[in-house]
Amino acid sequence: MGLELSKLLTISNTPLLIIWVVFWGFVLDRIVGDPRRIPHPVTLIGLFIAWFEALTNRGSRLRRKSSGASLVFITVVGTYFITWGVLALLARANVWLGILASLWLMSTTLASKSLAQAGQEIYHLLENGDLTAARRRLAWIVGRDTAELPTDEVVRGTVETVAENIVDGVTSPLFFALIGGVPLAMAYKAVNTLDSMVGYRNERYNDYGWAGARLDDLANYIPARLTALILVFVARVRGLDWREAYRAVRRDAPNHPSPNSGYAESAAAGALGIQLGGWNSYGGKKSLRAHMGTPTHKLVPHHILTTIKLLFATGWTFLALGLLIRLAVIAIVR
Repeated sequence: MGLELSKLLTISNTPLLIIWVVFWGFVLDRIVGDPRRIPHPVTLIGLFIAWFEALTNRGSRLRRKSSGASLVFITVVGTYFITWGVLALLARANVWLGILASLWLMSTTLASKSLAQAGQEIYHLLENGDLTAARRRLAWIVGRDTAELPTDEVVRGTVETVAENIVDGVTSPLFFALIGGVPLAMAYKAVNTLDSMVGYRNERYNDYGWAGARLDDLANYIPARLTALILVFVARVRGLDWREAYRAVRRDAPNHPSPNSGYAESAAAGALGIQLGGWNSYGGKKSLRAHMGTPTHKLVPHHILTTIKLLFATGWTFLALGLLIRLAVIAIVR
């Protein structure tokens, strides 16, 4: 019996096992999050990307593009098979060791607790009147200049970050985990890490990072749109303005510079009756981001807490629907 279970876990795509691991991995992330003392797999992926990029990002445009594409292939495919292989070895050594490793790795692909904690810390600093500390804390999670932001702009930056990362940090990892188990979820995190490290449109990465950026856009395309629909549903259940959330998605999401990020942001903005987007400063240079939502209400710290509630509710709803669909497929196939 132990050997049979080991074989199931070795493959890591047995339908019922996927359901079990995804559910409890989600619960583990909600409870534990990302303890700073425990090494995170994404850190290892990032170290490899940094090493390979420093070694190969040189030469002609064509060479940089081909090197960047090679980095994407090696990182994503390598992450998938390394994850698969590690789980296989652990499962063959001990079934429960393999299961625990699967749960831990699944939880590391998610970021609901860490996102919520970041938002809550900024909220409490603002509520306590410590705007300077709130600005510094916001700088940890956004790329824009924060040193001179007023309270409403600190709120905007926090709400935008939490809402946007519902996709990257929750629904997209769940989407790929439900399709292909922990190895595919980890491969998605590799794609996401590539985009965050080399997917910038600047002199250094415009050519080298094109493949990583395009693959990230493709990977998040379906999850982003599903997330927007679920956010509209969650807004209705929670008594928020779900009609405006839907209108904002239809009207504003396509205007975002990212093909995917605007969907969750616009849905959250519409549901809360606030406006996101506007002028940001990056290294002293002003940049205008398309507006999301209608400014029915002025941005206040409480909107951060409401966005966090939307984050949790959307994650649970996405998970429940995904598990039901997975179970239905199993029933049909059998």
